Amino acid sequence: MSRLNISSGAKWEDLVGYSRAVRIGNTIEVSGTVAIKEGQAVGIGDPYAQTVRILEIIKESIENAGGSLEDVIRTRIYVLDANDWEKVGRAHSEFFGKIKPATSMIEISGLISDDYLVEIEASAVISS
Repeated sequence: MSRLNISSGAKWEDLVGYSRAVRIGNTIEVSGTVAIKEGQAVGIGDPYAQTVRILEIIKESIENAGGSLEDVIRTRIYVLDANDWEKVGRAHSEFFGKIKPATSMIEISGLISDDYLVEIEASAVISS
């Protein structure tokens, strides 16, 4: 099967050795994604806004790999504060409320920068 690496163009991809997303066959995996735009953190202090931005990036990555949000079968949500679950969950529902992928929301002790409150990964399987 052929492999398609999707790049965001971020300098971190080459430094760390990863891709924003990878498609092999009908499977797409999206790397852990934080709320960033033009190299800067966005939605600082706002877990809802960060989740929306993250899911926009994930959607674009999956589409660039030939899929759609309807193909998402699993998300993994990492939060710094489990008390933010309703704000994060509301944003997640706006993107996935009808799709309803399997998901986890896990409270963690830290992310790559103090500006980030949320990080999300996604897995998709293209069915058509």
